[in-house]
Amino acid sequence: QVQLVESGGGLVQAGGSLRLSCAASGSIFSLNGMAWYRQAPGKQRELVASITSGGSTNYADSVKGRFTMSRDNAKNTAYLQMNSLKPEDTAVYYCLATIAGPPDYYLMDYWGKGTLVTVSS
Repeated sequence: QVQLVESGGGLVQAGGSLRLSCAASGSIFSLNGMAWYRQAPGKQRELVASITSGGSTNYADSVKGRFTMSRDNAKNTAYLQMNSLKPEDTAVYYCLATIAGPPDYYLMDYWGKGTLVTVSS
């Protein structure tokens, strides 16, 4: 069984910073790509940032230059450093990871339960 647990959300003023973490645990044979999504009230879930197993990153235009995604493969953990936060960044942030594990070792996508980020103006 694989679990993804996000942490680091909270309330911050506009212009502030937060660092989100996403830790994968359980029966993990290989941890491939990871990504952060967010969903604001009344809106669809959207991709914020992604990172390959080799560390290549991709960002939504709305967060480029402000957010940085990284990962620690030894800890099976991904991070999202969020700077210069804006009220429109307010959302539940979800972690997605593509993982292969027993018994079939097929790559599967796993979601965390999310962490709430609230940015006040």
